[in-house]
Formats: sequence, structure tokens, C-alpha cells
Amino acid sequence: MRQYLIDELSCLERDNLDSFLKRNLKPGPIVGTYWLELPPRLLAPPQQAHPACGPFYFAVILEKNELRAEFLVRSSHNMHCSCIAWASPAQRQFLLDFIDKMLQEEFIAV
Repeated sequence: MRQYLIDELSCLERDNLDSFLKRNLKPGPIVGTYWLELPPRLLAPPQQAHPACGPFYFAVILEKNELRAEFLVRSSHNMHCSCIAWASPAQRQFLLDFIDKMLQEEFIAV
């Protein structure tokens, strides 16, 4: 899996990130998983062609000592479709900007 990883989180940092994610993202089906929704302006052509598969999300996973953000754009309704794809450069930048904002707001230096 292509992903952005922040590891060696302290308990306090992890708790701060968990609070931020709970306030700002939709919870996923598994504890510690959150969904970062892609804005419509950033959808790639295959995603634009499949509105029934939307909304589209990045998975952000918070574990005991690490935070992972996957670079796979997922459908909220379909697990196997051609609109599920690796992030475009603009989509990837959106995800990285979100992570940077979260770390800055929670005063986490990496």
C-alpha cells in the first residue's frame, strides 16, 4: 500500500490526533479508521464519471504509535470499480496538506 506514515507517536500525541480526527473526519468501520472526503473539484476523470460510487475518500488510520494515510482514493459504496485509483498529484497534495494542518494544530513536530 502506498501511504504516508508518521510513527513513534507518544501517548499524548496519539490522543491529540485522535481528538482532532474525531472532530474533523467521518469515522470509518474499524476503530481508529477515519475518512477524509475528497472535494468534488479534485475528482479525477474516472471518479467524475462514476457519481454513484461517491463520495470518495482517503483512509486515515490511527494506531497505538503511528498514523497512516493511504494514497488510495476509495469509493464509499463500491470496493471493486475502475474509479478506485491511486491519488493524482493534486489529490495527494490535498491529503498531505490536511496532515500538515493537523500536525500543526496539534503541535506535533515530526
